[in-house]
Amino acid sequence: MGRGDLTDEQWAVLEPLLPQGTNGTWHRILTRLQSLADAEGAITWDLSVDSTVCRAHQHAAGARKQGDLQKEPPGGVLTEPGDHGLGRSRGGFTTKLHLAVEHGQKPMAIVVTAGQRGDSPQFEPVLGKIRVPRIGPGRPRLRPDRVRADKAYARCRHAIRQARRPLRDDRPRRDH
Repeated sequence: MGRGDLTDEQWAVLEPLLPQGTNGTWHRILTRLQSLADAEGAITWDLSVDSTVCRAHQHAAGARKQGDLQKEPPGGVLTEPGDHGLGRSRGGFTTKLHLAVEHGQKPMAIVVTAGQRGDSPQFEPVLGKIRVPRIGPGRPRLRPDRVRADKAYARCRHAIRQARRPLRDDRPRRDH
């Protein structure tokens, strides 16, 4: 997407947020756009939670074909931190993106994990990352009105029942 793909109004919103550095810039852009959308009533607050897997490039492991040229052990000298989101699954090295998305297809929260991580344990962390500040006074919006998810999240019903203000649960029931 280039500058010419945006209207002048859209550019005026994005321009002051564009990166001067790399520390948290995209998070600030997403947060600001979410705040503007919420102020306009463009967020439905009926969310869907799901995940997708992305394959890492074959060189993500860090090993060389010619082992004598390798300066450090494959994978590095330190173990991969848990928040780097690179892990092994059936497809090789993968990363899993867990998303909460509103029904107008706006991303509300994302959690990145290693590819072998399950969907169900990430349900609460994804919902916990939802935070849309208000424009002007008021507390940020933290909770959706309704949550939808597929059967991979069926074991998360206890989280919804334990919530201080229970959500409307539209997830399918798992048949045993």
